[in-house]
Amino acid sequence: MIFYRTLCALPLALVAFTAHAHNFVTGERVAPVGIADKGELIYQQETFRYKSWNSAQLPGKVRVIQHIAGRSSAKEKNAALIEAIKAAKLPRDRYQTTTLVNTDDAIPGTGMFVRSSIESNKKQFPWSQFIVDDNGVAKKAWKLENGGSAIIVLDNNGEVRFAKDGALSQQEVDNVMALLHQLLR
Repeated sequence: MIFYRTLCALPLALVAFTAHAHNFVTGERVAPVGIADKGELIYQQETFRYKSWNSAQLPGKVRVIQHIAGRSSAKEKNAALIEAIKAAKLPRDRYQTTTLVNTDDAIPGTGMFVRSSIESNKKQFPWSQFIVDDNGVAKKAWKLENGGSAIIVLDNNGEVRFAKDGALSQQEVDNVMALLHQLLR
């Protein structure tokens, strides 16, 4: 009987472990990441270019980092939070959304469409930061799920205040928005 209970509890323990497999620690900075292959998408004078990006650049503003696989299904997982952020019209001088797109985790043959979508978003939201990670460097360093969407809230010191790898519930969206307003006071 004890063996049976242990065997039944094992899958639940694995689910609990994988739900929190990321390595973000509240009150600490994210594990260091440098992305040189593509990197930050810059849009100036009607032209796109890329420059190397490093997580050491994160302090200075309150921010939401959205790390997503290069798939529309991943983008949709936390679309409610992104819409709430847009609606809140947070102060651009103290807040920034940083979206890291893992194009290494895209459906084969869709890379051109993924980059086109990122460029369109950069044109529409030039104050937001878009990072293209062709080699999945951040996903590996931060121990994130394949095909996923992670949300990380950083205070202006670059320290993690909230992190979840997966879709946020409506309650979590509300909590993140409340946290952002608190951090921006």
